[in-house]
Amino acid sequence: MSRIAGRRGRIYLGIADDTATAEPLPFVAKWSINFATDKIEVTALEDKNKTYLGGLPDASGDFSGFYDDATNQTYTAATDGLPRKFYLYPNLATPAQYFFGTILPDLKIDADVSGAVAMSASWSAASAIKKLP
Repeated sequence: MSRIAGRRGRIYLGIADDTATAEPLPFVAKWSINFATDKIEVTALEDKNKTYLGGLPDASGDFSGFYDDATNQTYTAATDGLPRKFYLYPNLATPAQYFFGTILPDLKIDADVSGAVAMSASWSAASAIKKLP
């Protein structure tokens, strides 16, 4: 495996609910994906330090870029409360490697008099988020 440039990534998001086809999100400039596991404390008397068990895993993330007035894709996903198909390709040159699942996104739109209208979204998993291969 080699290092890759972020500029070749792509995010796909379902237009409607989780039965709809996922379409590319235009003008995305940045993304992140986070994996964490709950830690359940099970420290007992006379233990030499705190002790934990692994709980449920979690997946969440963010993406941001520039607002596109030609699609309501992210806005609709953020306001109707339905999970969406989600695909994140770190590098389209290796299309067999990607993350996928269903997500529930939130959307934020920012405007500045001296800048472009920007959008950002944070999301939480609505199903298991898996990585291929």
